[in-house]
Amino acid sequence: MWPFWGFWPFGGMVMGILWMILLLGFIYLLVRAVGGHRYSLPETHREDPLEILKRRYARGEINQEEYERMKKDLER
Repeated sequence: MWPFWGFWPFGGMVMGILWMILLLGFIYLLVRAVGGHRYSLPETHREDPLEILKRRYARGEINQEEYERMKKDLER
């Protein structure tokens, strides 16, 4: 196609390898954009310990003394 490639030994082979790398890179980006999310680890939502403590107090699992003591420990 290009006359100058004929003067360089293995010019066609190098061009073929470059096209193959370009094609594989495009396929990689396409797979990541379309289906890459299912392979990623799920994002975990970590609750704030103080919020958990407030909920436990609101449900009556702990009394006011325990709540205040645990709250003081968490705020250190």
